[in-house]
Amino acid sequence: MYAERVLSGMRPTGALHLGHYHGVLKNWVELQQEYPCLFFVADWHALTTQYDNPQNIEKATWDMVIDWLAAGVDPNQATLFIQSRVPEHAELHLLLSMMTPLGWLERVPTYKDQQEKLSNKDLSTYGFLGYPLLQAADILIYRADKVPVGEDQVPHIEFSREIARRFNHLYGREPGFEDKAREAVKKLGSKRARLYEELRTRYQQEGQREALEQAHAVLDEIQHLSVADRERLFGYLEGTGKMILAEPGALLTEASRMPGLDGQKMSKSYANTITMRESEDSVAKKVKSMPTDTNRVRRTDPGDPARCPVWQLHQVYTDEATRATLEQGCRTAGIGCIDCKQPVIEGILKEQAPMRERAQLYLDDPVLVKNIIADGCEKARELARETMRDVRESMGLEYH
Repeated sequence: MYAERVLSGMRPTGALHLGHYHGVLKNWVELQQEYPCLFFVADWHALTTQYDNPQNIEKATWDMVIDWLAAGVDPNQATLFIQSRVPEHAELHLLLSMMTPLGWLERVPTYKDQQEKLSNKDLSTYGFLGYPLLQAADILIYRADKVPVGEDQVPHIEFSREIARRFNHLYGREPGFEDKAREAVKKLGSKRARLYEELRTRYQQEGQREALEQAHAVLDEIQHLSVADRERLFGYLEGTGKMILAEPGALLTEASRMPGLDGQKMSKSYANTITMRESEDSVAKKVKSMPTDTNRVRRTDPGDPARCPVWQLHQVYTDEATRATLEQGCRTAGIGCIDCKQPVIEGILKEQAPMRERAQLYLDDPVLVKNIIADGCEKARELARETMRDVRESMGLEYH
């Protein structure tokens, strides 16, 4: 119904580490070449847990955006913006909050989980309870049909879909909707109209998802329909109403396998990270000080790579032939641990080199970054305003 569009955001946490690069940013760089993409700084989301200490959010925002650009995110291919610079997010969040059952928010899986993990924070706030709804507003306001997430975030996308369905059901019933929808069916032509009605019946009476997908494909092929008729036909097909908010889909991404310096997942909370633009000396120092196989006490003791955190980094940064040579050297005590760590250091520095080069341009001239974000915010606002006009009109709030 609407154009393909990818939306993804990150909370501003400051300089990003290699886990962010492998887990999110590499995927963004690929997606921007395939789809129209919007990538945003979720600074209002940061307030849900940092409401008592928001002073660092601005600096963290600019540091993070520079890392996006350093990773290869291209403002000529993707729209980069800051959530709070597009106030329509807040307006849609407010309007959606009027029709969202409280129980829907309380059952979001991460709600209690995050409260337990962040037990040192008072998260018994309205903002924290409502953050999944703000997240839904972030997605729905751009009518994004693709949201890249890991498997643990799929419930958030389903929540957004439920919100869209409820909104369309409540406010998509324009006066004379069914009569207008039947008139729109006639505009399909007799052959397509018969197929549409058949698929609609199969979906609504028998619940056949294949029929729904086939009907979507039929409508997508037709170019001459007006936007209003297209919305009516999608809503009539699914038994709702005029589709004002599009239901997003989860674009599943592989979980990051980027290990930290201690063998656990790379995370700031574990203090085991290497930042994307960390200095060469610091990278070398951190890798050289990594723990290795605890059974290898002396240089002459044979080791087992499976017990060594460094070996996990080899899976990311060295090729199979190099790993085979190093594994034999480790098991026979033919090489020392520093010999084993050197190829990892070289691999990390090689990966970081283009990042440092790209970042330097923006570090030398911070105005460039601010201009990129200003342009992106304006582009995002144009899309958001369009959705909000439809939302207000459907709710009777677009006063003339």
